[in-house]
Amino acid sequence: MALTQPTALGGLTDVPGVLVGQFQRNSRGWRTGTTVAIFPSGATCGVDVRGGGPGTRETDLLRPENLVHEVHGICLSGGSAFGLASADGVMQWLEQRHIGYSVGPEAHQIVPIVPAAVIFDLGRGGTFAHRPTADFGNTAAARARRGPLKTGAVGAGIGAISAGLQGGVGTAGHVLASGVVVSALAVVNSVGTVFNPTSGLPWEPNGFKLRRPVRTERLALGQILHPPDDTPQSNVSRSLNTTIGIVATSAVLTKAECLKVAGVAHDGLARAIRPAHTLFDGDTIFALALGHDQLATTHESGLHQPASRAAQLNEIAEAGAQCFATACTAALLAARSVGGPPAYRDICPSAFA
Repeated sequence: MALTQPTALGGLTDVPGVLVGQFQRNSRGWRTGTTVAIFPSGATCGVDVRGGGPGTRETDLLRPENLVHEVHGICLSGGSAFGLASADGVMQWLEQRHIGYSVGPEAHQIVPIVPAAVIFDLGRGGTFAHRPTADFGNTAAARARRGPLKTGAVGAGIGAISAGLQGGVGTAGHVLASGVVVSALAVVNSVGTVFNPTSGLPWEPNGFKLRRPVRTERLALGQILHPPDDTPQSNVSRSLNTTIGIVATSAVLTKAECLKVAGVAHDGLARAIRPAHTLFDGDTIFALALGHDQLATTHESGLHQPASRAAQLNEIAEAGAQCFATACTAALLAARSVGGPPAYRDICPSAFA
């Protein structure tokens, strides 16, 4: 089913019931941060992990056959496995507001469910021991709001590197003809590149007003994306990396359907970043359904009819993949250098009309 190109001007908070907050540090040996999505009324969630080096928390809980059927937050963070501690702060923030899975008769007897995934950015600010703590997650959760998101080198993306360029956070949203909203947020810290070294443009350029960079800029970009093997920079893209993120929809979906949406979203990751899902990446995508828009039930139409639930789910999944691809591109286009590697804007300024 043909879909119009999602817009990078939309964002994860286009979906009702989603709040996003970010916190980062970038001084005195720090260059790392945390991005948090909060769901005060809960959300159905699935996850698909494709990278060879993932860092995750509470992902087994999201398997369709397991008990808990909603989450209250998703924590995306720097710090590699150490950064998983940031989810503790998100849990503390939610617990203080009595948001969580009830385990007793009293309002305070709850356990907030906060799955998490991390990128590798250890030592990129200069000090290896500087990584996100529970305070990062708590502060990011306290900043969670509806509305436009800051993108580029912010939150979990401030310490990100994508094939030798400054990585970052990107987001995109799309409204289907049915009124169902689909959106994505990506933290791009990839071994692979978002840019075609021959054209100097993103692999997924649709929706962005770009022009082909001049030849000198394309050559400079190529040197960064494919440095000689004997230069120190050649090791940048061979370090531990990861692209992580979220796809959210306003539809009512089951955990199994969210799992499918998360899996298809990886198609979008692979369109935007090449190569993807390497042994050195921990590529992880969460898919969330906020439960505002009902889909067709199986008895309303045949399997192959446009209004069937299967057809609608397929449309949501494909929109999620397109949004995630756009979000990956948007992250690198919005990023500006913050003291580490150069940004695409620094190398190819002529690409921006």
